[in-house]
Amino acid sequence: METVINVRPYQLLCMVCSLGEGHSRPPDKQLAMIVDRIRANPDVPVTIRCNAGPSFEFQNVDSGNDTCEGAEYNQKRDLDILHKLDLMPGATLPARILFMRLFDRISTVKGICGYATTTSKAWKACAKAKSGNYEKGHGLGFRAIIPARCEQEMSDEKRKSISALQTTENVNIRPHILLCAVCQYGQNVRAPFPEDNLPEFLEILFGNKPEITVTLVRDADWTMCAPCPTRNPINNSCHTGRNGSGELYCQMKDLNVLQALGLTYGTSMRARDFYKLAFEKIPDTAWVCALDNEGLPPHSVWFNACDARKTQTAYENGRRELMKRMKL
Repeated sequence: METVINVRPYQLLCMVCSLGEGHSRPPDKQLAMIVDRIRANPDVPVTIRCNAGPSFEFQNVDSGNDTCEGAEYNQKRDLDILHKLDLMPGATLPARILFMRLFDRISTVKGICGYATTTSKAWKACAKAKSGNYEKGHGLGFRAIIPARCEQEMSDEKRKSISALQTTENVNIRPHILLCAVCQYGQNVRAPFPEDNLPEFLEILFGNKPEITVTLVRDADWTMCAPCPTRNPINNSCHTGRNGSGELYCQMKDLNVLQALGLTYGTSMRARDFYKLAFEKIPDTAWVCALDNEGLPPHSVWFNACDARKTQTAYENGRRELMKRMKL
């Protein structure tokens, strides 16, 4: 477990502002070290701390890293940022989720780092508030802070993992993506598929390894997910979806599948037997691997990229075709 990074809300904006100034990393040494750590592991935990009054005294900070504009300005700026992010002081999030939310919800520093009218010296704006640097940095997009996985790396991982898949008699796999394979099949996705190894797995199952077994494991295991653009190889996590929080609902979907089938992590069985059980117990995806987004704000960490309305038809088609192919 990595050490938590502590940041002030305003420092998040400073990191983006530095991009607009033409820097790949902030000139400030402390902020540069933070950006380096985030790029090394985008899921490193970040705690947002600021001075927020007695109810949040447990996470208050001293004024040592206040900027020169004054204590009241610093406190208001931090709270204004948290308000726009819909986060509480002391909130801890993976850096990826935090910056995706920042780029989604704060496109300008107008009214945050500077105001239309300066009412007194105590409320003088940050000198860069009207420079347009933040807005330029924001225009570069989230990937300017956290780059995407390297295409060459993913291609190499695809080749290595497929080679391993072709020689193994047992595949470690997280439960819900066995149902993802059904959806893909119902959408006519076939091997070779660059972003995961599920179509290849089904091809092997129906080809030269009809007795291949699966072991149900936690997290985005390498064998199936190695080439995925949304996989973090450092901790085997999945960050699919618009908010980067895919691993959270992936964990929930895994547990839903296990509960529906009466299984647990560590279970090993023939892949054919898993699918026979799944097609009997899970006739559709609603509330199992497809979670309803109704009532959730778009920035919710629970927002599911594969909601029931999108996946239902694909799963039903794949289930029907695979049952026919498996003679079930």
